[in-house]
Amino acid sequence: MKLHHVVVLMSLCGICISASAETLVCPELSTLVQVGACPAEEELQHTFDGYCSDNARLYDKGDKICPDFQRYKELKNISLWESRDGRFDGYVSCNPAKSGLTGARANNVTIARQGSVTRVACNYTSGVVLSHRTKANCVADSAACATDAGACKAHCE
Repeated sequence: MKLHHVVVLMSLCGICISASAETLVCPELSTLVQVGACPAEEELQHTFDGYCSDNARLYDKGDKICPDFQRYKELKNISLWESRDGRFDGYVSCNPAKSGLTGARANNVTIARQGSVTRVACNYTSGVVLSHRTKANCVADSAACATDAGACKAHCE
């Protein structure tokens, strides 16, 4: 193989490697789009009856959810939301007062690996968590994240 062919191949490999690297920035909550419907009251009652029935011990959840329907509803009355570009998603309360979408900002980025999948999680001051899953290896860049929401990023390769 001639030297200029090797140089061309190495250049192309560099392009391929840099093309697969990406920086993920935590989205602003005001830009989220609801993609899942909120459950109806009847659906919540039905799932409460099944989840908290005599077979509740099978779920091994202790006594935090089932003492009363209002507590269950508070935890399970949620729907799926995602960032406008569809890269991040998460479950948000259907109760507008508790949704956490107003005035909250990203304050932390965490990375977790399970098998071959990496989960990049953007944590917000309201308790909302949005996740992005990828096969790439990622590193959180959250040093300045606590004071600058725009700095809440992850670099993935």
